[in-house]
Amino acid sequence: MNLTMGREINVEGLPYRTRVYINNQVLLPSGLIRLLGIEDALYANIIIKHGGKVIEIRGVRLLRNRRARSRQFTIPREVRDRYGIRPLDEIEIVSVKPVGFVNIYEHGGAPS
Repeated sequence: MNLTMGREINVEGLPYRTRVYINNQVLLPSGLIRLLGIEDALYANIIIKHGGKVIEIRGVRLLRNRRARSRQFTIPREVRDRYGIRPLDEIEIVSVKPVGFVNIYEHGGAPS
């Protein structure tokens, strides 16, 4: 696994193994983004494997750098706490499906 900055990471598709960064974000390299055809996606439903468990994370924001095609997403605190996901843990990205609309009130939040 190669996590060097500034170099394209060779990706052949999914599943894709990577590590959780210190800031609880996960990199989706530009090669994977191109392969999946999700360059313009803002949100996605992502399925990962960690510790033998399959975990679905719905409606995550795909963060981007101005100069790169790669994306990052943050693993929500509830998911990290429930499944014991820690920085530098290895995970496997099983599926990335772009979504066009995310209901921000889905988890019990109320409009202010």
